[in-house]
Amino acid sequence: MKRAIVARVAGLACAVLTLGPAVSPAVSPAAASAADRPRFGDVQRALSALAGTDEVVGALGELYVDGKRVGRGSAGSRLLDGKGGTVPSSARYRIGSQTKLMVATVVMQLVEEGRLGVDDKLADVLPETAEQDLVELADEITVRQLIDHTSGVPNYFASGKIDPFDFTTYLKPADLVKLARGVAREQEPGEKASYSNTNYILLGMIVERLTGHALADELDRRLFTPLEMRRTYLPTKPPEGIKGPHNHGYHPDEQGELHDVDRINASHLWAAGGVVSTAEEVSDFHRAYAQGKLLPPRLQEVIGGPKRAAPPDGERLCGGKLQLREVVGGAPGFYTPTYVSADGRLQYAVSVTLTLQSDTVRPLVNKAAEAVFCPGR
Repeated sequence: MKRAIVARVAGLACAVLTLGPAVSPAVSPAAASAADRPRFGDVQRALSALAGTDEVVGALGELYVDGKRVGRGSAGSRLLDGKGGTVPSSARYRIGSQTKLMVATVVMQLVEEGRLGVDDKLADVLPETAEQDLVELADEITVRQLIDHTSGVPNYFASGKIDPFDFTTYLKPADLVKLARGVAREQEPGEKASYSNTNYILLGMIVERLTGHALADELDRRLFTPLEMRRTYLPTKPPEGIKGPHNHGYHPDEQGELHDVDRINASHLWAAGGVVSTAEEVSDFHRAYAQGKLLPPRLQEVIGGPKRAAPPDGERLCGGKLQLREVVGGAPGFYTPTYVSADGRLQYAVSVTLTLQSDTVRPLVNKAAEAVFCPGR
């Protein structure tokens, strides 16, 4: 059995979502001529090396250029200890906090339709937050601040009342917001960005109030159906699992014993990180978003801010020579980054199932990505 690496996490869907716009690679893999186009490494080999580490149970990924798959791989096993065989690279997986960009896109579409303003106050668009005292300072917090995590609304996972091993208790979105109300605020609205899943639970509630439809239906109508993402969906109630063959993730309890957390409680994630997709279809979404097919640039800037001269150091690969936006999702049992070029022509979508959730995983996954983007370095 692989060594059980014990690491407690603050809560589900705790991985950072990087929403800032990317900058084109130093040499755009898609824009270069055939003679000059960079040579990609073997995706299967990179993932096999990744799956050989103690932290990883299974790994899959697919590489796309201009919507065409140019590499794929699947390694490790579906279940712990090499059991269950290997799933295909086309298998579904939870995309975690990549869901947030999808929800933000729907919110901005409502803004474009004139049904919502980015500077509207939370108390006005979601009156129960003030009337029922669900959110402190609801009359000061704006939609924009929810999107960019400057609202100061605490993360409901910080309440310590979300049990990662409770796969059956349904919590309504308002229940999650109530949990966050019990956590002390650490900043005023509009100050520094402070990542909180509660922001996106509130945005999901706003979508439902304005449209009169379930968030899952609005995501399907506005994004998944137009982009022909037929295998993508938002599970909403426990104990709904992932449809079809897929890798299972594991998480240690307080005694260090690993538990299968495949049937993670969907109601704990919802608008903050609940979407299930595939490498191909999540790439389709990021391609459409980056190429302005879902939102005009002025509304994209509300989500990600103005374009910058270069991405943060954490988004530079291959010694800084390749600059890609890294959109990350994760929770106990899985870690799912998608690497996207600024022009939307390159995507590398990866899903890794784990025996822990820790900051030590990201460098391992980035190292595997570098083996694909800059082979031989």
